[in-house]
Parts: sequence; C-alpha cells; structure tokens
Amino acid sequence: MTPRNGASPDDTALGDIRVLDLAGEIGQYCTKLLADLGADVIKIEAPGGDPVRALPPRYHKHPEQSLYWLNLNTSKRSVTLDIEKPEGRALLEKLVATADIVVESFTPGYLDSLGLGYEALSKIKPDIILTSITGFGQTGPHAKYKAPDIVGIAMGGVMWLAGEPIDPPNVLPWRQGYTSASIVGASGALTALYHRDVTGEGQHVDVSMQEALSLAQETAMQTWDMLEALRCRAGTRGVVPIDVPGIGIYECSDGHVFGYLGTPGGAPWSAMRDWMAEEGMAEDLTEEPYNEFIHNLNLRFLTGFFADPSTLPQKIGVMNHLVEVLRKFTAGKSKWEMYEQGQQRRLLWGIVSTPEDLAKNPQLQSRHWLTQVKHPETGETLTYPCRPYYMSETPWAIHRRPPLVGEHNSEVFGGELGVSPDEWKNLE
Repeated sequence: MTPRNGASPDDTALGDIRVLDLAGEIGQYCTKLLADLGADVIKIEAPGGDPVRALPPRYHKHPEQSLYWLNLNTSKRSVTLDIEKPEGRALLEKLVATADIVVESFTPGYLDSLGLGYEALSKIKPDIILTSITGFGQTGPHAKYKAPDIVGIAMGGVMWLAGEPIDPPNVLPWRQGYTSASIVGASGALTALYHRDVTGEGQHVDVSMQEALSLAQETAMQTWDMLEALRCRAGTRGVVPIDVPGIGIYECSDGHVFGYLGTPGGAPWSAMRDWMAEEGMAEDLTEEPYNEFIHNLNLRFLTGFFADPSTLPQKIGVMNHLVEVLRKFTAGKSKWEMYEQGQQRRLLWGIVSTPEDLAKNPQLQSRHWLTQVKHPETGETLTYPCRPYYMSETPWAIHRRPPLVGEHNSEVFGGELGVSPDEWKNLE
C-alpha cells in the first residue's frame, strides 16, 4: 500500500495500516490522528455524505466546506456506501478483509443487528481491531443513551468545574468531550495494534466519552484527596476563594494576560513590584505595610492565610490594593509587552491567545505549526493546524485535503477491490 504523499510506507508511522472510518463526529478526530500518521483511512459515508459536512461555521458558506469537517478529515479518502443494504454490507465486508482497524460510533448493538459487529468482523478478519467510541460505552444502563458533546461533558463532571462561581455550569468550547473520546480512541486502537503485532490477536476497543473525560477532573480529585472538599467552579481565581494579586486574568491595552505570580518556577512577587517601580507605576507598594507583605507573598504564605481570622480584614485590604495597582500597570501594556518583558524577568505571565494570536505566534511559526493545504477543486490553499507532536523518523503530516463525498469510490471499489461499477454505483 502506497501512502497518499507518494512516499514508501516506511516513511510514515502507520503507512502499512488501513483504517475504515465509520465514525460520526465523536470519533473523527481519532481517525484524523491515524490518517495524519500515514494510515490509509477510508471514510465510509452514507449516500449524500456525512452530516458533519453540513455543520456550521462554513468556509465562504460553501455547503461542503464546514470548518469542522475540514479540520477533522485531512489525509482521508471517501467512499459512499449504504451498509443497511445487503449489497452495501457485502462491499463493507470486502473492505474489512483488507483492513487493520475499524472505527465506529453507532449506538451499541446497531452493527450487531446488521451482522457487522465485532464477532462477525473477526470471522472475516481474525486479527481485526474494532474501536467503538460512544457516549457511555458498550455496556451498562446508559449504553444506548444519546450523547452529544454537551451531555458527555455534563455527565463526565467537567462542566461542574467550568465557569465563574456565580454562573451555572458552563459548556466547554469546541467539542472537548468528542476530542477527549477521540484521543483515547486513537490510543486504544494503537495499543491494540501493538498487541496484534506481538500476539496476532485482534480485539474490540470500547471507549466511553464519559470515562475519557475523567482525566480532566484531576484537580477535583486532588482537592478531595488532600482537603476532603468538593471542588466547585472557581473562575479566574482558581482554588483560592479570594483575589490573589497576580494570579488570574488581567486586562491589557489590546487583550488579556494570565498571571501566576509568586508560585514555584518563577521570580518572586518582589520582581513584579521592582518592574512597576522602574516604570514609575508602583505607587506606594515600596512602602509599608505593602513592602513586607510583597516579600512574603507566595504559596506557602497563602496556605496559612486563614490561620488567624483576626488578621483577615487587614490582609484582604492589602491584597485588594495590590490587585488595583497591578491592574493599572497591565492596562497600560500590550499583551505581548506583558508576556515578553515578564518572561525576561522570569515572571509567569502568559497571553490569553485569540486565534489570530496563535496564527502570529513566533514560537508556533518557527516550529511550522501551521501548514498550507491545497484544495484544487476550489483553486485555494487553506491554512490548517499542523502536527500535535514531532516524530524524527516517521514524521506526522497532512497528506491530502479532506475528501469530497464519494471521491474515491472508483479508486477503492473498482481499482482496489476489483468490483464492477454495477455493484457499487447504486450504493453511492
């Protein structure tokens, strides 16, 4: 099998692997990860195309240029097939005989009802790996519940942690539940592939979006283990229920930065005060009681903040004043000035990046994080996010633009399976 970039299979990590992609939106990032690693991923769509193609927002409002579709389906090929028809199932079975991995996201039991479940597929290809990515997994009382992304992040617990304390639970942006499930699905499929190469055994990989999101609750678990307290929405303040100077989001002249001053790994708070003093913006922070307070302002100090309740009003008053003076300072700086000048002083400031910031970020540019992909059908070249990691010997790459609906029917069915057009034309 020759990868789409014309290189030999040895030039890519998965160049000798074929994946059949029967997944909906919840699993398409999984197959994208495999495709961009060189696997021959064949996207099997129902006649008319995958519904993800129509999801807004769309590039130039083109009906087949959904930004979701474009991002999730690079390096894949597309065939159209109605697997509910006997002829469609027969063609899928022929494809399975040539495949290593099948990824699907149907309601548990659906493929079994068509005679295409794991047991049936393993009779066709004994070492086949079937990776099923669903909301709640293949078993249990919730297995057949509908699970869009919002349900996954709600039932996974992470929505409870998102937002400001006064808000209701917030939805995480950009399909975090689907993304988490897909990453775990790709990891499971590759682990099963390694097991197959060692033992010759295939297996069924069962991925639950609810369970995949459990890692995102790490700090909630730690809060209970260490404090026996229930972690709640904390917003920009984090786990500390008061405004800590230099920790959280601060407004700049052209955006926002996030600070984490006084924490391990960076310079002490006094370095921030010295910077403000250099520019005549420290006001009275070089005087007492602020000077001594600043020299003691670190995480160890904060852990004992509530030890003596009688001192709380004075401490909170001092901290509120520090926050006020610091906000005046950051408001007069651009976000890049805060970031770059802060980094020179080992102060932990980071830009709250917009998409434009990411596109212009010099670090990402130097590592060629964005890549250009030609779309010959429109005569345009679009910019895509590139590799999620570097591999020195088997590089990750986008090998082709996302496929059009059924673009590779003739190539796959006719050229590779040797099936006559009469056998697949009515299944497009």
